[in-house]
Amino acid sequence: MNPILRLLIAAAPLLSVRAAESFALSDVELLDSRFKDAMERNVEVLLELEPDRFLHNTRKYAGLEPKGELYGGWEQRGIAGHSLGHYLTAISQQFAVTGDPRFKQRIDRTVAEMAECQERYGDGYIGALPPKELETMRGFREGRVKAASPFNHEGGAWVPWYTQHKVLAGLKDAWVLGGNAQAKEVMLGLVGWVDAITAPLDEAQLQEMLVVEHGGMLDTLMEIAELTGEPRHREVAKRFYHKEILDPLRAGEDRLNGKHANTQIPKVIGEARTFEVIGDVRARGGAEFFWDTVVRRRSWVIGGNSNREHFFPVGQAARNLAPETAESCNTYNMLKLTEHLFGWEPSAEYADFYERALYNHILATQEPEKGMYAYFMSFKPGHFRTYSTPHDSFWCCYGSGMENPTRYGSAIYFHEGDRLFVNLYLPSRLDWKEQGMVLAQRSGYPYEDTVEFTVEKAPATPVALELRCPSWIAGPMTAELNGKQVALDAEPGSFATVRRVWKPGDRLVLTLPMKLHTESLEGDPDRVAFLYGPLVLGGDLGPVERSGSFPYAVEQWDNFRRPSKDVPVLVRPEGADLVERFKRLPGERLAFRSEGLGKPEEVTLRPYNELFYEHQNLYWQVLSADAWQERLASIEAERERQRAEEARIVDRVAPGEQQSEVDHGTRSENSQVGDFRDRKWRDARHPGWFEYTLKVEPESALVLRCDYWGGDAGREFEILVDGRRLATQKLENERPDQFFHVDYPLPAERLRGRERITVRFETRNGRVAGGVFGVTILKDDP
Repeated sequence: MNPILRLLIAAAPLLSVRAAESFALSDVELLDSRFKDAMERNVEVLLELEPDRFLHNTRKYAGLEPKGELYGGWEQRGIAGHSLGHYLTAISQQFAVTGDPRFKQRIDRTVAEMAECQERYGDGYIGALPPKELETMRGFREGRVKAASPFNHEGGAWVPWYTQHKVLAGLKDAWVLGGNAQAKEVMLGLVGWVDAITAPLDEAQLQEMLVVEHGGMLDTLMEIAELTGEPRHREVAKRFYHKEILDPLRAGEDRLNGKHANTQIPKVIGEARTFEVIGDVRARGGAEFFWDTVVRRRSWVIGGNSNREHFFPVGQAARNLAPETAESCNTYNMLKLTEHLFGWEPSAEYADFYERALYNHILATQEPEKGMYAYFMSFKPGHFRTYSTPHDSFWCCYGSGMENPTRYGSAIYFHEGDRLFVNLYLPSRLDWKEQGMVLAQRSGYPYEDTVEFTVEKAPATPVALELRCPSWIAGPMTAELNGKQVALDAEPGSFATVRRVWKPGDRLVLTLPMKLHTESLEGDPDRVAFLYGPLVLGGDLGPVERSGSFPYAVEQWDNFRRPSKDVPVLVRPEGADLVERFKRLPGERLAFRSEGLGKPEEVTLRPYNELFYEHQNLYWQVLSADAWQERLASIEAERERQRAEEARIVDRVAPGEQQSEVDHGTRSENSQVGDFRDRKWRDARHPGWFEYTLKVEPESALVLRCDYWGGDAGREFEILVDGRRLATQKLENERPDQFFHVDYPLPAERLRGRERITVRFETRNGRVAGGVFGVTILKDDP
């Protein structure tokens, strides 16, 4: 930030801190494009969903008879009710965009039901929290605050503030965007309840409470304070300032490694809102620092971030190309944060990121057949995306997915005085009421490189169009006004100004040259992604076989272990650039095919946001010709090793996999299963055990091989064969960040006359047994 600006803001906090303002959703109409198609498909989804089903728990826990059957998935768990809030926001935003009375009816009906339930509760609370979660929150008033993990309070309550934030934000949007006055009263009652249960807490108790994920409570409460002008609301909002995360950001310290990504982003949006409402310049600094480190150092090429929902260390992206990459909620929230930052400082860099993330991540999350939503993008080479079911998922990214298409018009244009910033080249019509100007934007962008603006209504005074010149542009950005060339001062990564007294019928045609180019994976220059202009291109590796979990799955992890396609590598030609070996395919809107580059086969690239149902690849490993020959030799050696290893196997069980465990007579007590890095595991908590029955060959020398994760620590257990101890195993983080195995020789006397043995893993000294990722009986290898 400019130091002088920082001093001015600090000295005059009540002065407007926004250098540019976005437009109301109602001011922007989407015109023909994939974005409009996605919005219209989303309208069908929103109208097919039933408010009475979202309200099931709201009525039930208020002592009223539900009017609809409860939805499945997350709506039947401790986080129940978050979808109600998301839905209320989505239909309020859609009403603001189109004025469609069908959405107004749903807003009014939903809010009326919530008001009735709030009256039954009698203390201002409204929501759909199950009894455990609500009891935990009411216990805050008595000082019963104890975090058990970043996602649970003591006793097991799952992120209740996260859920209540969605409800609070939904009511705020129903009031502000949906024009429902009753929503304001219900919202204020809920704010009063939040005040009542948090006011008795001292600072240490508040910080303990905030250890558990709490969504955008700081953001929404600060916005409500701005809307109402009520000082008390500011004080309530300030209680949700999480020092552990936000203090280091204000100090310019990156302590994000290992942090749950989407727990933190809403907190930072709250910081942005804090700056705007109370003028705290430290909050602005923290928000800007967070954006810089996440976007510039921690983001994938599509604009998303994280693996398994967490920030991993900078420079380790190549080790995190997995099915759980790029959670969609993260990008939903990063776009919100970016809108704030652009408003403070209208920078083309912010607009470039917004375009990158919107076109390549958010647009890719909604598939066209049923309009369902993706949780993760899955960058595991050769893998694919999974989408929610219509009624039995309701993940967090289903909730934000409902909202995304309703706000596609929110950041296309910003304004300041008589300046109009055109941030996105997205077909739309802007009604700028304050200036008396209507501007239509049409194009085939980004498949085509021209954008046409038509002035349909104009003021009598000059207006400056600030046209973004993207950082990725492949040549000079040019413009023609009414058929005549216009001189532009357009450097990549800046805005070019066209200022004049516009007239109805004026036609401005902008040309933005594009070409194929590459971007290296952060920390690994030998892995690259391909882009054409702003569009990220993915490898099309052929259709995924349809199944009971593809393309629609109840759980987001249902396909993590589904087979992937083998992915070619790119062998760099001597003296030639990679992009020179790709040719555009004739007869297709946008597709490229490699020539003499892909090994063992050539590569087809298409827009990543169109690969809904295909095996795909995003980052390509680039090798020299010599390295490729070495790779071929190592591949063959590994295949030979695997063939030899397979020949030794007598029997094998895959812990955590249903059929494998059934086939091996699995029995257990106090045991659980899970997924980690594409592999399933089983463990047991004290006092507990689990066991398998496996085949043996009594006349052979055999070993028992068990697979473990080298990063597990504090674990100790006995391994028993037919009730007799074979070994004691401890896991103490001996091999961080890698799997390993231990071979235990099986004494011949224990196998004599046996065709099967029972292998048990049993807790010891109160510690965990496992996790065990594989159990194999092998012939001994002399």
